[in-house]
Amino acid sequence: MMLKIPALLSEADLKDCRKILDQAAWEDGRTTAGHLAVNVKSNLQLPIDSPAAHQLGNLVLDRLGRCPLFIASVLPLRVLPPRFNRYQGGGAYGNHIDNALFRMPGGDDYVRTDISCTLFLNEPDEYEGGELVVEDSYGDHRVKLPAGDMVIYPGTSLHHVTPVSKGARLASFFWVQSLVPSEIQRRTLFDLDSAIQRLIADHPDHASINPLTGVYHNLLRQWSVT
Repeated sequence: MMLKIPALLSEADLKDCRKILDQAAWEDGRTTAGHLAVNVKSNLQLPIDSPAAHQLGNLVLDRLGRCPLFIASVLPLRVLPPRFNRYQGGGAYGNHIDNALFRMPGGDDYVRTDISCTLFLNEPDEYEGGELVVEDSYGDHRVKLPAGDMVIYPGTSLHHVTPVSKGARLASFFWVQSLVPSEIQRRTLFDLDSAIQRLIADHPDHASINPLTGVYHNLLRQWSVT
């Protein structure tokens, strides 16, 4: 499932992020690329263990925890600490698939990359190019969202970032391991939950609300892996 999550960050959040990013020390993004991706990756990243990355990552995690749409669509079990990148001067990232597993910082636990996330941190008119292109059986999906908006998509997707020919593209990217590994089952639960929420809004006393909610939770019990 590919889904836009609007306004994850507020204008005040974005202002704070930009101030930190403008003062941050960046490094070559190829330092975190896999053995194949390193050949097609050309961007800058904040060092994973830098104070700026920790501060901004904690802000993003806090906002994710307050976002019902993110929680309902992703059903998060583990979230890898957010990372931050910058594309400029023709920087791009060629076609690749993200690693299946990432180790959590400071521990032995791994995050399985069920869902990939890209959070845009500056406005589309501040740079040319820089579209996230996600490929699936229905074709290419080109994404370039307003600052503060995020897109989620399956971690199994082949995707790339087009060259940034003018300005700079700033974004956060990270991965989520879901309580429900199956993309089809997650989509089923999300559709069911969305239908229940619409029913509650339109007919708050409807007799079907409790039974349908029970179906949702019983499916979650069967499909979740902890």
